[in-house]
Formats: sequence, structure tokens, C-alpha cells
Amino acid sequence: MLPVIEGLVTRGVRAQISIDTSKAVVAAQALDAGATLVNDVTALRGDPGMAELVAQRGVDCCLMHMLGEPRTMQNDPRYDDVVSDIKSFLEERMAFAIAAGVAEERILLDPGIGFGKTAEHNLELLARLDELVALGRPVVIGTSRKSFLGRVTGRSIEDRLAATIATNVLAYERGARVFRVHDVAPVRDALIIAGATVRRRWPTTPTTSTTRTLTT
Repeated sequence: MLPVIEGLVTRGVRAQISIDTSKAVVAAQALDAGATLVNDVTALRGDPGMAELVAQRGVDCCLMHMLGEPRTMQNDPRYDDVVSDIKSFLEERMAFAIAAGVAEERILLDPGIGFGKTAEHNLELLARLDELVALGRPVVIGTSRKSFLGRVTGRSIEDRLAATIATNVLAYERGARVFRVHDVAPVRDALIIAGATVRRRWPTTPTTSTTRTLTT
């Protein structure tokens, strides 16, 4: 990933660059190259050195919930109450990060849509997202083109843009503020209109670029 990150930095891309990894050695090299956000799907559980690295570098981090690990996470996932269970997990991981020296204002929280969840779990999370927003940190949502959208709509992966937009607008209305998407421009337009409606605000100088993205 280093040539990609270095290329983006060299070209002066006006976006925050994140590295999606659970390995501290990979994160360190990406941060050296210009990334400023670590997106860890293990929520700092995968590598004992990750929390220390994030704290020492003073960078942002995204803590995501995942049931089990990637190879097994979709093998009959079960929860007592999916929203309450994930809220407790994220609260515990945030406390762990803070105790390790990560500034609270640097933490983002991701419920991990599709990571060890059924379609019903994902929809319940979207419906009750405000309960996770109550933790007080920006909530990240990643629904773009995911399989549960196909299960609900019957659409193939390349035809899930409308469903992706719907889930992101619903998530925005419930308090999410960071969105991981493939089709940036149409989702951005939908969120601008949602923001103008819900918050009565919109960009004073609309552009076709984005100011923040989770990538790499």
C-alpha cells in the first residue's frame, strides 16, 4: 500500500488517508508514508502493539466490532441483543484504548455491518443506531454493496447503489457521521440533501470533492 499512500500524499489529495490493518508494523509504515487514521477491524485486539502505536503517534483510530474472525464470522452469528451487545463491546474497547493512551477525541466507532451479522442483525443495528451514537464518538457505517442488501432487494452486487444510499441516509438520520462507500459522488449528494433536511445545513460552496474518506 505504500506507493498508493505516498502517491496520494505527493499529489496533495485533500482527504484523510487511513490504513485498514490489524498489524502494528503495517500501520507504522503507512503512518510514516502519510496516513493519519488506523482502521482496525479487531478493535486493537489483533496486535498487542497497535494501541501503543496509535497512542504514541497521536493519530485517529477506528474501532470496529467483529464477531469471531473473518473466516468464521458468518458461521451462525448469535447475540442476546445485537445492539446492546455491540454497544457494550465498543464501550469496552474504547475504554481500553483510552487506558492505553489514545485520546478519546481520536476514536471513531464502527458497529461492523456484515462482520459476523445476519441481515436481520444489520437492519436492527441501522434501526437503533442512535444507541451507539450515545457513546459520544463519531459512528462509522459501512453498508456499501454488502450482501445483506442483496438478500433484501434481490439485487446483484453491481446493482446495490440505491440500497446503499438508503442505508446511509437512514444511518445519517440516526446519527452516523462517517461513511465507507464505493460510489462516493452519489452517496455524498444524498447525504448533503439529508443534512440539509435534518440539520437545515449544507455546504456553502458545493464541490465535487470529498473532505474525508476512509480508504486503503
